[in-house]
Amino acid sequence: MAGLSLCLVVATGLLAWWLTDDDVYVAPPPRPPAHSVSPGLAAQTLTGLERAVDAGDLDAARALAPADDPAAAELLAAVVRNAEELRVADFTLRYVDAEGGLDAEGDWRAVVDATWRFAGFDRAPARAEVTVELRQEDERVALTGFGGGDRVSPLWLSGPLQVRRTARTLVLVDGSAAEADRYARRAAVAVPVVRRVLPGWDRGLVVEVPGSVDELDRALDAEPGTYDQIAAVTTSPDGSLAADAPVHVFVNPDVYDGLRPTGAQVVMSHEATHVAAEAWTSRMPLWLLEGFADYVALRDVDLPVSRSAAQIIAEVRRSGPPRTLPGAAEFGTRATHLGATYESAWLVCRLLAQDGGQVGLVRFYRAVDDGQPVGRALESVFGLSVRELTARWRDLLAHLALSQSAR
Repeated sequence: MAGLSLCLVVATGLLAWWLTDDDVYVAPPPRPPAHSVSPGLAAQTLTGLERAVDAGDLDAARALAPADDPAAAELLAAVVRNAEELRVADFTLRYVDAEGGLDAEGDWRAVVDATWRFAGFDRAPARAEVTVELRQEDERVALTGFGGGDRVSPLWLSGPLQVRRTARTLVLVDGSAAEADRYARRAAVAVPVVRRVLPGWDRGLVVEVPGSVDELDRALDAEPGTYDQIAAVTTSPDGSLAADAPVHVFVNPDVYDGLRPTGAQVVMSHEATHVAAEAWTSRMPLWLLEGFADYVALRDVDLPVSRSAAQIIAEVRRSGPPRTLPGAAEFGTRATHLGATYESAWLVCRLLAQDGGQVGLVRFYRAVDDGQPVGRALESVFGLSVRELTARWRDLLAHLALSQSAR
């Protein structure tokens, strides 16, 4: 019995020694799962992506994704490739706040202040709050993607793009190489079309083409359905109205790709006119803003008026000429007869150019854009009142409708 007790004592002593000796591994107790987000670690990850973009380091970008998520790794590598081809400058990501908590997989979202600029085209950076998708891991926060929530989703952060660049155009397309080539050709044609009317334009043309109208809505943080009827829109990528804000043409491929070649080129030239005339900050009446852009786009297009104004002619044949020049509500993106409204505005500007020349039309446009009332500018440049212009326009519409009825 005494021998057994001694063995137990010795064994107990050995066990204590093995468990307390510094040179022997002791398994740590299990760590409880994380229950809260880690803003500090998230900020480090965002800084890591900034550095990867600045250095063009694909592997560094991939390393920021979860180890078991190759799709996220390739998305981050695509962001670096996009940035290199677009010559992204002034890229920053500043952590702002968490958006909700962790889900069961440790995924969460954060609100981030982002800045970026396409060097050679944008005079100042875009600045917007974007949503970043993250995953909480043991010792770090991994990055899984961008987008989601009620915020701008920049196209170049969304995945692989086709990029085409010339000295005057930059085109980024979520699509095939053939699609990118087609958009690039139309952008290249649009620049000289605009410069023939506005020779002082020295700002390049940037065209962004998401994969669908839904992606367009997300890129611009627009309500779903906002651009369902619109082939393209000219605006700033961050919603800014500042004079030096970057301004790009955003295309709705669901509508644009269904246009005939001539129509597609007219749309591109129309939007390029908005860029050249800095229309995104203008408060002028939309009939002049949109009618002028169509005047520039259609000026050298060999189409009869019966085709280029077919929708408004059909409307006039049914209901007679409108009583007033088109108002803002008629240009709403969800308005009915939107095509007829644009055509009617184009006919106003075409009528003015026929009476007072292209130079007079540009002078009138610039005067109104500078804040001069329409009536005063119209009288000064053309010697017409708004009432007289409206009457002449209505007579033109009636004549066109009658001419088509006689055929």
